[in-house]
Amino acid sequence: MDEDFWAVLPAGGAGTRLWPLSRRSSPKFLHDLTGSGQSLLRATWERLEPLVGPRFLVVTGASHADAVRRQLPMLPDDAVVAEPSPRDSMPAIGLAAALLERRDPGAVLGSFAADHVVTRPDALRKAVREAVALARRGDLVTIGIAPTRPATGFGYIRLGDRLGVPGAPSGCRVDAFVEKPDAQTAARYLADGRFRWNAGMFVARAATLLELLGQSRPDMVATLRAIAADPRHLDALWPTLERIAIDHAVAEPAAAAGRVAVVPAELGWDDVGDFASLGPLLPAQAQVGGIRVATGAEHLLALDSTGVVSAGSGRLVAVLGVDDVVVVDTPDALLVTTRSRAQDVKQVVDALACRGRSDLL
Repeated sequence: MDEDFWAVLPAGGAGTRLWPLSRRSSPKFLHDLTGSGQSLLRATWERLEPLVGPRFLVVTGASHADAVRRQLPMLPDDAVVAEPSPRDSMPAIGLAAALLERRDPGAVLGSFAADHVVTRPDALRKAVREAVALARRGDLVTIGIAPTRPATGFGYIRLGDRLGVPGAPSGCRVDAFVEKPDAQTAARYLADGRFRWNAGMFVARAATLLELLGQSRPDMVATLRAIAADPRHLDALWPTLERIAIDHAVAEPAAAAGRVAVVPAELGWDDVGDFASLGPLLPAQAQVGGIRVATGAEHLLALDSTGVVSAGSGRLVAVLGVDDVVVVDTPDALLVTTRSRAQDVKQVVDALACRGRSDLL
């Protein structure tokens, strides 16, 4: 890739649906959840490094910056940008865009979440190369994941006409971004063939992204540029920024104006959103009976059971005669649920917060 292409990794969120493995102090991107031998953050760096070399910016919470630097020691200190408080994806990605705009007014950035799984990295790199070709024309570009099931937990992208751009043979115009559907609608999207999952991967010139944001939020752009010009103002100005996702701030209005393109791709992608989605990502050799094991196979006794277990406390976990169970055992907390209720684990975190148990969050 050309030397003006940068990878931006927003590394935030507490991963509440993966509690008690993922905590505020140690969110999911810092963990090896899939048995690969490296954290989700490190795996994200590894699959993008062939495209960008050292040109990374990681935007993460101030309390996680040191852990990010330890996991990515090859990056210079200024490659890790510490946000004082969570403001969602638009301020994080927007600040990266403002920083890169100052370094190189023609810079192209690709934003890739630090806590997703991609099992076909070559396919991702091919799609990103096409996305960069489209972004150089002034489009905001997203990568649309070919759906493999009628998922209700993801937003969708409706494909429009092919664009026929050299270097981007798969590129299409985006007709619309669609919110998370119900099960019946998701099944219809899958059968239709024109819909792709929205994985939140965006590629654009830094200046283009700020231009599109400025159409609805010029004050936010001015603040981000002020921080980029003098980072000493970060702590004072950051709390004034609206908390909003890039999809709502930029992608959806830009799509309505015909400014968004999409590269459809089959990446073996998953956002590892809960323990139900984690199970199929675990290697077959990490299986004890019918149980998929995230950690601690040596501490698991499984008889006539199926599901997902993480035995991380060091004590024995015995599962007998239970189907589709989820058991997560850590030194200070034990979760027992079912795969069908995995999306609801956030309710446990909310309940703990109401009880003032910040020590478990």
